[in-house]
Amino acid sequence: MLTLDLTNAPRWIELIPGLRVQLRPLTTALMVAARADPALDLAAVQSDDNIGGIVATEALALTMAKALARQAILDWEGVGDAEGHPLPVSPAAIDALLDVWPVFEAFQTIYVSKGLLLDAEKNVSPPLPTGSSAGASATARPVRAAAKTARHGKTAR
Repeated sequence: MLTLDLTNAPRWIELIPGLRVQLRPLTTALMVAARADPALDLAAVQSDDNIGGIVATEALALTMAKALARQAILDWEGVGDAEGHPLPVSPAAIDALLDVWPVFEAFQTIYVSKGLLLDAEKNVSPPLPTGSSAGASATARPVRAAAKTARHGKTAR
């Protein structure tokens, strides 16, 4: 069953120990805004891996994650500058945060993948009652049955 959260209230999640981010819910509007980010087109044009119009999926995934994070992250705790002072949320700081591999992986796993898993659920079909294996019966006999037949004077083939 699909559970709808009609509040659309931001939520705090811990990406790595000591780092919490407040995120907007992953909605259609948020994904559309992230997909419209000009950085996605720029990444496709400037990619060194752009061969025959095919952009490296890894570079595009990172660019998309950053575009989505810039739309989703409202606040954070545990992010500081080089001197250890709390760093305010900004597009440049969000991009730098996602350049940290464990943070990127956590963001993808905890936040983005939930939306993708929900999308994948709608592609699953239930088994058909009239499918090819619905009325199939076993054709092999257990070894015990063959041995029992042999003891009663009958030969098993």
